[in-house]
Amino acid sequence: MAISKGFKDLLAEANAVIDIVSVQDARDMLEDADVAFIDLREPAELAQGTIPGSAHVPRGLLEFIADPESPMHNPAFDPDKQLVLFCASGGRSALATKTLRDMGFPRVVNLVGGFQAWVEAQAPVDSAPGS
Repeated sequence: MAISKGFKDLLAEANAVIDIVSVQDARDMLEDADVAFIDLREPAELAQGTIPGSAHVPRGLLEFIADPESPMHNPAFDPDKQLVLFCASGGRSALATKTLRDMGFPRVVNLVGGFQAWVEAQAPVDSAPGS
């Protein structure tokens, strides 16, 4: 039996309804106190560094950490802030952007191309936490 919807279908559905931000526009938001960057990559991926000031939340814990009613809640998920989500290349963060929109976060965008595009644009990178 075949599955009815694969990851390509889910990504296409997410990309059809989410907002995106370019690396240049996201870079311009780095110093804005009204913006929170959320790094959705797995812990091992952090060895590559991260966008300065980002909160790290592995994609698998997103719903629990974003929900203010959860004991795991991270205050970086403030519905009054602009949330900029990123992963390695933009796929996981596209799905996460749709999830947060579905949860009721009004201002959430996906960084086009993810951390890979950020690095390629020679945007600032902080070293991995703990290194």
